[in-house]
Amino acid sequence: MPKAIKHLQAVVREIDEPLPGVKRLVLADQDGWRLPAFRPGAHIDLHLANGLVRTYSLCNEPADCKRYVIAVKREEAGRGGSRHIHDELRAGEVIGVSIPRSGLELSPTGMNIFVAGGIGVTPFVSAILAMEREGQSNYQLHWASMGEPSLIDMLAPAVKGGRVHLYNTLEVSPPDIRSIVEGSGPDAKAFCCGPAGMLDAFESAVAEWPESRKHVERFTAPKLVPTLNAQPYSVVLARSGREMEVRPEVGLLATLEAMDADISVSCAGGICGACRTRWIEGPPIHHDRVLSPQERAHEVIVCVAECAGPRLVLDL
Repeated sequence: MPKAIKHLQAVVREIDEPLPGVKRLVLADQDGWRLPAFRPGAHIDLHLANGLVRTYSLCNEPADCKRYVIAVKREEAGRGGSRHIHDELRAGEVIGVSIPRSGLELSPTGMNIFVAGGIGVTPFVSAILAMEREGQSNYQLHWASMGEPSLIDMLAPAVKGGRVHLYNTLEVSPPDIRSIVEGSGPDAKAFCCGPAGMLDAFESAVAEWPESRKHVERFTAPKLVPTLNAQPYSVVLARSGREMEVRPEVGLLATLEAMDADISVSCAGGICGACRTRWIEGPPIHHDRVLSPQERAHEVIVCVAECAGPRLVLDL
C-alpha cells in the first residue's frame, strides 16, 4: 500500500529578520495555489535537509491562505533545526511542509488571556489577528521579552487598541501571572507559551482551573518518567499486518522506526503532535502534552506512549 501524503512542497518566498536572532519565513505554494486552511494557533512541520523535521507555530492570519508565516529563534544549544534555518535556508528553496494541525480553542464571549515569553508569542499572533479581523476585543496579551519584542509589527492594531501589555524584563519585572489570571473572570480561558519558569508559574496560577479553560505550549519536552515495571508488548501495524515486540528498554518510537512505520517525528517528547496516530486496540498509556481526554480515546502520540495491554494496534 502506498504511503499517504502527509506534507506538501512549498517554496520559501521571503525571509527577513525582524530582530537579531529571529528569522521570519513566508512559505507559499510553488504555483500560487491556496494552501490548506488552518485554525488560530495551528502548527506545521518543516521537512528540512538531512532528515530534520521541526515544528513551528503559524503566525499569520488564518484567513490568509495564500501563505504560511513562521518565526524561528536561533537556538545554539538546540537540536540543529533553527541553526539550519538561520545559516543555510535561502529564499527560493523548496521544502516539505506538513498539513497544519491542532489550534487554540478560544472563548467566544469570555476573556482570552495570552501569556507569552519571547518567541513564545508565535501561536498567539494568528489567534489575535483572527480576533481583530472578526471585531473581537475580548483578549489581552501579556508579553515578556529581554529587550525589544520580535514580532510587534504584526500586532499593530492590537497594540493600538491597548490589548497588548509589553514587559521588557531588562527594565521591569515579568508579568504577575497569578494576578492576571485571577482577575480575568469566571468564563476566561488562559494560554501560555514561553520558558520553563514562566510555564511553571502559569501552571501554578491556574492549577485549580478546569482543563478546558487552560492551555500550555512548550518549547522543550519535560523529562519522560517511564512506567514502573513496564512489560514487553506487541505493536501491530493494522494496514500491513506487521508486528514486533516492544521492549521497555527500546520503547515504542524506536520500534516503529525499526519497522519503517509511516510516522513523522519532530519533538520526540510528546509536545508537538507530529506523530499523532489513531489506535485500534490497546489501550495506550499516554504521556503527551497534546491530546485532550476525548482525543486520547482514539489517538495517541507515539513518541512517548506505552501500552497497558499485551498488544497495541495502530492504524498504520
